Parts: sequence; structure tokens; C-alpha cells
Amino acid sequence: MVSRVEHPAAGYKKIFETVEELNEPISAKITGIIPSWLSGSLLRMGPGLFEVGDEPFYHMFDGQALMHKFDLKNSQVTYYRKFIRTDAYVRAMTENRVVITEFGTAAYPDPCKNIFSRFFTYFRGIEVTDNCLVNIYPIGEDFYAVTETTYITKIDPDSLETLKKVDLSKYLSVNGVTAHPHADADGTIYNIGNCFGKNMSLAYNIIKIPPAQTDKSDPIEKSQVVVQLPSSERLKPSYVHSFGMTDKYFVFVEQPVKINLLKFLSAWRIRGTTYMDCFESNDTMGTLFHLATKDPAVYLSTHKFRTSAFNLFHHINTYEEEGFIIVDLCTWKGGEWEEVKKAAMRAPQPEVRRYVLPLDIHREEQGKNLVALSYTTATAVLESDGTIWLEPEVLFSGPRQAFEFPQINYSQYGGKKYSYAYGLGLNHFIPDRIVKLSVQTKETWVWQEEDCYPSEPLFVPTPGATEEDGGVLLSIVVKPGAERPGFLLVLDATNLMELARAEVNTIIPVTLHGMYKRRA
Repeated sequence: MVSRVEHPAAGYKKIFETVEELNEPISAKITGIIPSWLSGSLLRMGPGLFEVGDEPFYHMFDGQALMHKFDLKNSQVTYYRKFIRTDAYVRAMTENRVVITEFGTAAYPDPCKNIFSRFFTYFRGIEVTDNCLVNIYPIGEDFYAVTETTYITKIDPDSLETLKKVDLSKYLSVNGVTAHPHADADGTIYNIGNCFGKNMSLAYNIIKIPPAQTDKSDPIEKSQVVVQLPSSERLKPSYVHSFGMTDKYFVFVEQPVKINLLKFLSAWRIRGTTYMDCFESNDTMGTLFHLATKDPAVYLSTHKFRTSAFNLFHHINTYEEEGFIIVDLCTWKGGEWEEVKKAAMRAPQPEVRRYVLPLDIHREEQGKNLVALSYTTATAVLESDGTIWLEPEVLFSGPRQAFEFPQINYSQYGGKKYSYAYGLGLNHFIPDRIVKLSVQTKETWVWQEEDCYPSEPLFVPTPGATEEDGGVLLSIVVKPGAERPGFLLVLDATNLMELARAEVNTIIPVTLHGMYKRRA
């Protein structure tokens, strides 16, 4: 007899159920007081369609892109959502089946076609998804929904209408880019993606998209690769989800989670392999830190940093101080990729770690700890082969608990020394709390409510605030079974006390990332 173990937070399944888009915005019931200065839109991306016809999507990264908007104006709130009209979505709805292979769901030829048509469909090459469910960010004066391929989708942030699909590979030498770019104060966008060059050579390209142009031309058309970083393996690029940037440097963490190109280019075509099937882990390589200057953009090949294997999705923040670069990361221990990618019930041990990279390196200091910052226990030791071995300081760790989906006061402290990070507390991979972490004292504050599943908390600073945590956190929370099961939560960022919630009578599926757009 097979025993079934129910997840301790079984209600979370509601956030992975298909929902319908709305014909018009619906009003929210407000409890508490929304700050009068909070006027704008919380825009969020995530999956909203988890099956097509009789065919399910097998991974949460596969559900079709649904865009959400909580609009705040004059202390009133409305909620609206629409599916992005990507090619993946439109064709799936037209043919009533999965048409384009996603991260964990394979698409197969139309069963209604004859055997010869189905056979040749396998050999037409890989059709890359444009399912932009991960994030949304501005480029110039426009807004784009994105995933991790080169396809980004321009949308109208007011009506949520889909405007056009853009292929970044037409302008840049990249085969994919992250959904977590960095931005300068003037609106310049930086991102990173892998590049498959001649003779199957591999590299990672950092790209630059200029800010809004005075002549109203499209900034994407003026984008460029500014620096190229080497790959440690010729046929296996590391998975890239995010990277670090300071005022003067780029930091790229090359992790042991790899994409096997031979599987990607061969097995996919014949057996319907998914993206997830092409991933593997090589813990023996450890983890490498690559460093490049920003202006001028130059790869620092003399600075070779390495440490033991760990897996990585999100950078928290990166900054410079006294000749060192401090890198704060949400990590998962090496060897646990299978657990992470399958979202297994038995959660691996995650940690928030701080690594410190010395910029000034002298050969005579071999064997010594080069880190001279008084406030951290992280170390960096120069070895005989010229590499610098890094050991981290652990800022947050707990059994079966993760601090993930991190956010900071980015507009003022992105790339600079900071004190606070905000994120989701994950229990068995399920977000059941919002956590504020002091990266200086390791103190934590928590907001949690029974049977509630929050999304990534976005920090919005109070106009004119002088303190780093002077502002509010915005999170979409789902409470299955409640009279109004979805709500926008507004927290005081200083102590995580609830200021207000705006409840709507609809279930809201899981959202991944997003942004706050102030009202003009």
C-alpha cells in the first residue's frame, strides 16, 4: 500500500491553479490606512494557465504568463489581470495543446497531422519559448515582460495590453539573458547572458541598453555587448539567473549548475527533451567568481576567485568598500540541484552568504587572509596557484527555511553599502512569511499569518525619507478559503507591522517578480 504524505501547507496548491483574466478592474475592500503618498501601480508577473486542453504544464515556470496590476490612487485600490499574448499562449489557445516546449514541459507534434508531418516537425530545430512570466522592467520609456530567453514582450502598463515581441538576439550576441537586470540612475540597463560562438565556444556577455533617447528612437537598437567573460567549460555553460553590479564593477558567479549543450542540441529534437532535462550539476568544479570593471569595461583575468560548490538564483546586493567587493547571495548548497528543480518536499539547506573579494592582491601574501574588514568573518586566501579561495560569512540560515526572492531599497542602495534586505521565508519551498534581515546584525523581523502565502515583497521608499528602511513593503498575498482570498498587503518596512490590506474576491496565482510604477 502506497502512503501519501500531505504537504504541511496543503492550501498552497490554490496558488498553482488556472484562473481567468478579468474583463475590467475590480475594486478592493481596504482594511487599515494606505499611506496617502502611495500612488501608482504594483505590476507583477507569474504563471496563470497551468493546462491547455487535456495537457498539463509540469513545472511552475511553464504556466502561461499572466500580468497583474494593483492600482493605488487616492487611498483606493483596484485589481486587474490579463494574459500576455505571447506566441506560446496564442498558439496554445488556438490549437488547444502545448505547442512550444517550456522549462519542464515538452511540446510534441500535432497528433492530427500525418506521420510524415509529425516526423519532420522533430527536425525543424528548437523553437524557443517567449513565455514572459518571470519579471517586468522598463527600457527607456517602455515596459517589457520577460523570461530568460532573448524574447521580451512590450506591454502597456496601464491597459496590460500586449504590444509587440522583440528578439534581443537581433541586436546583441546573446542566446539568452536574465530576468534580473541592473539599472543606473539615468535608466541605463545592464544584463548578462550566455553566448555560443564559433566552434561551439562559450562565453558570458554583459550587455548595455542606453536610457531613453532624446530623439525618441528605440534604446534597444543602440544596445551593445560591453565585456565578455570566459566559460570554465567548453560545452556546458553555467545557468545564469542574476549577477552583481556596483558603481565600478560587475560580478558574475559561475555556479556548478550546467546546461549540457549536447543534450540540448541533439536529444531535444528526437525525444522531446525539456530545458530542465538539459541541466546537470558538476560540484567538482566548485563555484567561480568573475570580476570586470564597468567603465571602461574590462575583464580582470588576474583576479581568480573560487570557493566550494553552491547553487544560486538571486543576488541580494553587491558593493565596494576599502578595496574590497562585498557580495551577498541567497545560496543553496551544492549537490541539491535535483531537489531544487523538482521542488521536492524535503527542502535542502539554504543560506544567505556574504563573500568578500579583495581587489589588491600581492603574491607575497600567499596563505594569508586578505580580508581586512572588521565587520565580517568572510575570508579570502591567496593560494600557490594564484587563485583566491573564498569562505563566506553566513548571514541567515535555518532548518527547512530559506530567505529568497530578495529585495532592497534599490533606488538608493543598489550597488552601495546597505543594512537591510527583504524577502520571502520559504518552508518546504512554500512562501509562508515575509522576512526583513539586517545584514549587519543578522537580526530578523517577520510578518506571518496562518494559511497565507505572500509574494516577493517590493520596497517603496517614502518620498523624502532619510533612513534606509523608510518606506513600505508591497506583497500580493493569497489566503485560500477566505471570503476574499487575494489581497495586497502594505507593511511598514521598519518593523513589518501591517498598515493596510486591500482584499479582492478572487484567487490570485503565484507571482514571481515585478515592479512598482509611480504615478506620473
